[in-house]
Formats: sequence, C-alpha cells, structure tokens
Amino acid sequence: MFCDGCGAVVQPGQAFCSKCGKQIIGPISFSQPRPGRVQEHVRLVALFWLAFSAFNTVGAIVLCIVANTIFARAHDFGVGGPPALFLRPLLNVIAILLFAKAAVGFIAGWGLLQHEKWARILVLVLAFISLFTNIPFGTALGVYTMWVLLSGDSEREYDALAEHKAA
Repeated sequence: MFCDGCGAVVQPGQAFCSKCGKQIIGPISFSQPRPGRVQEHVRLVALFWLAFSAFNTVGAIVLCIVANTIFARAHDFGVGGPPALFLRPLLNVIAILLFAKAAVGFIAGWGLLQHEKWARILVLVLAFISLFTNIPFGTALGVYTMWVLLSGDSEREYDALAEHKAA
C-alpha cells in the first residue's frame, strides 16, 4: 500500500506516512500512484536532446567540410576575392559553435538520463537558446523542455528523482 501524498510504502493501520508525515485517512491505495509530468517526460526530453545534439554535430561536420574544401579551393574554380576569403573563416567559426552546442547538449541529455541535479538548469538554458537559434525544431524542443521542466512543481519533482537516484 502507498501514501497518496508522496507514494511511500505504508503499512496497514499506520496513521501517518513515515516519509512525508501526511495523515492517512480512509482507504489506502493498493497501487503505485501515477508518476508526475517530470517523471513521465524527463527520459523523452533527454533522448530528444541527445538526438538534437547529434544533428547539430552532423551540421557542424558538413560546415567544416564545405568551408575547408570548397572555399579553400575557390581560387582554383575562378571564384576568389573577398567573398571566399570571408566565408571560409565564418563557416569555420559557425561549425565550432555548433560543435560546442552539440557537446553541451550531449552532456545535458546524459545528465537528464542520470537525473543529475545540474542537468535541469543546463537543459533549460539550452532550451531557451534553441527557441531562437534553431527554428522550427529547436523551438519545438525548447517549448517541450520548458513545458516539462518549468511548471510549478517540476523543480521539486526533479529534485526528488535526483535524490532517489542518489539513495
């Protein structure tokens, strides 16, 4: 039997929950309480961030290849001058930023899968950045992440998951 407040195991005839202290009145639930929104969705959010980071990595690799093959040999094709000289370093910088964002996304997704306390904040920062930088998929992932991790009780629920993992 389980407490209807926190889900802790309660013995028959027990007047108060040993975990949360809630008074037990009436019948006790024989089934496990339904998990909260964070517990239901945190694994899916983590997997989406891992997949999204993989796509960012692929994009960064493509940008590196384009910058260092096409624009490195632009003068061989008769296309030279300022555009080629400007685009090669620009694409390399964008590729480095994409690699960095992908690395942080991989770390954040892994942290969410492991229910690390720091991962929630890191993913929320990435979600906010993705709202504006990766339209439309980053926007959708950012909104979904914020819906799961920014509700009123989500911090408490995520901290409970992290504490349960640590115990």
